[in-house]
Amino acid sequence: MPDIFEIDLNVSEERLKGISEETGTGLSLDELKVIRDYFVKEGRNPKDIELQALGQAWSEHCCYKSSKYYLKRYLFNFDAPQNLFVIKEDAGLVEFDKDHAYAVALESHNHPSAIEPYGGAATGIGGILRDVVCMGAQPIALVDPIFFAPPTTSSELIPKGVKHPKYIFSGVVDGIRDYGNRVGIPTVSGMTAFHKGYLGNCLVNVGCVGIVKKKDIVYSRVGNVGDIYVLAGGGTGRDGIHGVTFASKELDDDSQVSSRSAVQVGDPIMKEPLIHACLEANEKKLLTGLKDLGGGGLSCVVGEMALAGGYGAKVTLENVHLKEKDLLPWEIWVSESQERMMMSVREKDLNKVLKIFRKWDVPAVVIGKVIQEKRLLIEWHGETIFDMDLEFLTEGPMYKRPFKKVSTRNENVEFGEPEDYNGTLLSLLKDYNCACDDWVVRQYDFEVRARTFSPPLVGMENCETHADASIIKPLEDSERGLALTSDVNPHFMVLDPFWGAASAVDEAVRNLVAVGARPHSFADCLNFGNPEKPEKMWEFVQAVQGLAHVISKIGATFVSGNVSLYNEGPAGACPPTPTIMGIGLIDDVNKSVTTPFKGNGNLIYIIGNTKDELGGSAYLRYRGIAGGIVPRVNPYELSNASFSLIELMGKGMVISCHDISEGGICCTLAEMCIGNEIGAAITLKGKLRPDKELFSESNTRWICEIDPNDRAEFEDGLRAHQVAFTILGATGGDRLRMAKDGKMLVDIEVKSMKEAWQRPLWDIMG
Repeated sequence: MPDIFEIDLNVSEERLKGISEETGTGLSLDELKVIRDYFVKEGRNPKDIELQALGQAWSEHCCYKSSKYYLKRYLFNFDAPQNLFVIKEDAGLVEFDKDHAYAVALESHNHPSAIEPYGGAATGIGGILRDVVCMGAQPIALVDPIFFAPPTTSSELIPKGVKHPKYIFSGVVDGIRDYGNRVGIPTVSGMTAFHKGYLGNCLVNVGCVGIVKKKDIVYSRVGNVGDIYVLAGGGTGRDGIHGVTFASKELDDDSQVSSRSAVQVGDPIMKEPLIHACLEANEKKLLTGLKDLGGGGLSCVVGEMALAGGYGAKVTLENVHLKEKDLLPWEIWVSESQERMMMSVREKDLNKVLKIFRKWDVPAVVIGKVIQEKRLLIEWHGETIFDMDLEFLTEGPMYKRPFKKVSTRNENVEFGEPEDYNGTLLSLLKDYNCACDDWVVRQYDFEVRARTFSPPLVGMENCETHADASIIKPLEDSERGLALTSDVNPHFMVLDPFWGAASAVDEAVRNLVAVGARPHSFADCLNFGNPEKPEKMWEFVQAVQGLAHVISKIGATFVSGNVSLYNEGPAGACPPTPTIMGIGLIDDVNKSVTTPFKGNGNLIYIIGNTKDELGGSAYLRYRGIAGGIVPRVNPYELSNASFSLIELMGKGMVISCHDISEGGICCTLAEMCIGNEIGAAITLKGKLRPDKELFSESNTRWICEIDPNDRAEFEDGLRAHQVAFTILGATGGDRLRMAKDGKMLVDIEVKSMKEAWQRPLWDIMG
């Protein structure tokens, strides 16, 4: 059997469709016609390896053909002075101090995790680490926003070809844990959300932040003609073949079997020395370019690096080191086997680079060189099997896909007041979306490398509560820190994708501000359904506009991101989920603030306005009520309140702080009480009905604990920025008491709340 095939595209439309299916390239009929026209001008038919490369480069995952029109129009036209290099690189680069930058990346590994939860999640971590390393940055922290159907889902509701969400949840956490812990990078922040809409397609988003000296920043482009391509890391195998085309279509009931080979196999034991070797070679100024082999493998990395530098490339494919024998050339070219990095190196520095990789016991081989002409040439045992114009290969199509508005339930609903407020609060604390997620967090080593200043769980031993954001101290000789959080509420998104997306940014800002950090940059991972369905495209466009509504007003922008479409399976599409990763800068980590109440007799304030906005709230879900008004966002109020609180925190006036999100004021106060087992007495003073005031999830709100001696200065500071506030009560005792108009609504022991809040995930997951 020959290694290389010619493919005749001068055939009927029906046959063209068959070619796409048979080759697994995922190319549409129109795309194949464009490709056919190109090769007619070339005077020949394409080789199989050329068509496979186009399938990778033009996949949704690689070229964002359905999303980039709307992203460019609405979202990526804002800038901020701290941004150094954004969007076009594998990770965004943002100024940390005068000598250092931090790198930010956020990606998805959804389809692989649905098929093989452990391996899919693990290789997601591996990929996001490489994205940061290829900027010359040392990874310092990982983030894991993950989304599943409830683990209590009845087996009778599981469609054919879908794994049980409890199995998927457990496997995903195991994969993130084992890869992150073994490579020695702490997983310090994240979120775990549950919604029945994730039954057919879980979402596994992973983020990473790294630190780099500005003088050591390296880019994903070659340096000059004559530079040598060096491929380093693990061998190339059949795992991960057609990974990006698999990620660019819906799952079906056969995907568990037919697409398993598209899932890569991770090797964290190879990854750690690979990171060390790459960073050492870069610090010694031996590299002219560095890029990871992610989506599309060699078929994307070689051409993208060459064209970004303004050149072309010539590759000797048989030099690629393999995991197994008898791989066909096109399989080698498109394989997404893990733990591989590509470097461009000046010829005079080649031996020095190879020596470094030998020292770290990491394979590294020469596979090609940079050429003047903007073409990609591949040789296989002396025969040219690939010869294409790089701009045609890498540009890919761009579609302005039509969208159709979906009727939403974002309107007010009528319902009665609950009879038992104590029971309602305890039930909300047991809700998987409100309950403690330390079953997840405690499996991760979140303090490895000793840079975690404030961890994801804070408070007394065995009473720890959730931190709003974790804080990393990247440099030994500097007290400056980075705060990390990730946020989105899928229940808001289902009701109103515009305001749900806006709320995700608001919550990310709130979480950063709650620890004393000023919002500095953001990354987004936009997880949506099939863009070829107008209703799903409408959700995407609405969400992008919602993100832009807030991001354009707060002085910090998106510096990196990812779009993951076709998140649909036998059970339907996932909820629209624009995951936001927020990065905050804090000048002195010693002035940071944590969630738990710290003492007795301190004043408790609510910052911001509480409105009748319960759409998608934990309270209405508990009551079984659909609809309601999804919380709105006023970006100017968010900006003013954030600035004011950060200023007051810098003066040491805020003892504890927690943002108000799921479960409203009631659950927020409960979590603040639990952390140090300190109670509180609260009197509600708003105009809303008591349950609406307690459980509203309106945006731009925090609970703060203040020393009574600082009351006047604290209030003056808020008034100076026109920030709304109200004194709710004071800390003390061992119970949470909440009253309104002389009526006691809630009166519960802190220990009872802690028991309800801590147990749910442990009880179901073991």
